[in-house]
Amino acid sequence: MTQLKQDSSFHDFLVAAHPGLLPRAQGEPLPADAIPHGTTVLALKYRDGVMIAGDRMAVEGFNISDRRMEKVHRTDAHSAMAIAGAAGPCLEVVRLFQTELEHYEKMEGAELSPLGKANKLGQMVRANLPAALQGLVVIPIFVGYDVYEGTGKIFKYDVTGGTYEEAEFHATGAGGKDARNTLKKFYHPDLDMEAALEITLEALQDAADETLGTAGIDLERDIYPTVKLVTTEGIRDIEDQLVHDAYLSRVVPNRNQHRANERR
Repeated sequence: MTQLKQDSSFHDFLVAAHPGLLPRAQGEPLPADAIPHGTTVLALKYRDGVMIAGDRMAVEGFNISDRRMEKVHRTDAHSAMAIAGAAGPCLEVVRLFQTELEHYEKMEGAELSPLGKANKLGQMVRANLPAALQGLVVIPIFVGYDVYEGTGKIFKYDVTGGTYEEAEFHATGAGGKDARNTLKKFYHPDLDMEAALEITLEALQDAADETLGTAGIDLERDIYPTVKLVTTEGIRDIEDQLVHDAYLSRVVPNRNQHRANERR
């Protein structure tokens, strides 16, 4: 029996010992309307760290697959990721990445740097390339807080696993372009948490207005975007009530004023 070297990479262990457990796809591409897809997700830096968020809808073609899908996930004490693409492979990558970071920390007794985590996730996205060529695309956004530099980090990816750091904000998924346009208009580097939340909700709502696969806030069903903060203190979830209040008190009046100005 082959003796495997014990190291701090769980992903590398799977590649060597059990490659069949990695996300893969074989055969003919599946029809798009048979695969649940999740969109839209975004991240932006603010005064104390990074805010990462995503809407809750998953779609199969023109049909709603899930109204309450969680697209934003804690990965360790100082990092989180948001997923866009085919829901099944996306969630597989999330679980494997969480295990990878936990395994590394147990083996080495310390966290990877945000850049190290981002590069490791890039390897996993690249390993999913055969599945992506069959239509099972995984495109994450990864954010982390660098406790040594005292700043938040945002990383984006392409389908080949290319890893790129963003200085201010990023959005991806079906509504990513529309969300980025909103972030571009309103972003500035000295945002406090309340202002960052307002811009985040505005960007997601603009994406929902323009793309079938993205849901806005659903007040009737009490469904709100998932929003997390990544700071030196760790990961914090923004409560639904806070999202609800910010939406009604700031986002809705701003949008109504904008529409009124357009009619003049």
